[in-house]
Amino acid sequence: MKTAQATLRNFRQAPRKMRMVVNAVRGKKVTDVLVNLDFIAKKASLPVKNLILSALANAKNLDIPTENLIIKTIKVDGGSIMYRRRLAARGSAHPIRKRTSSVYIELGESEPKHRYGNKKSEAKATIEEVEPIKKSRTKKILKK
Repeated sequence: MKTAQATLRNFRQAPRKMRMVVNAVRGKKVTDVLVNLDFIAKKASLPVKNLILSALANAKNLDIPTENLIIKTIKVDGGSIMYRRRLAARGSAHPIRKRTSSVYIELGESEPKHRYGNKKSEAKATIEEVEPIKKSRTKKILKK
């Protein structure tokens, strides 16, 4: 099965905030996700949508049919951190960490789900083939 990948590096938003958007789209169909991301009121929704569109373009370049693509893998890792200082009392300073995110996405074809299993390999047992269950007697143990 072919897959298409795309990455977003050092996007200037904390990974914790990016994961809220990414967790909403993980494992879903690409066509549904592109519509849903327009209605998520987060700063991270637009870059995630552009990343999915980039992976979709990569899938078209690899001749993967785009009708039934799903988001197989999407993960957010921490990127580089910019360190700044905030002035504090008595001439000291406290650190400020401006975090960035790196997002990795992988699109793949969805496998058709068989609701009732594979009918060719599934053989139903008839009444004659089933062996009767033998009943065994159990002894009652009396407490003395």
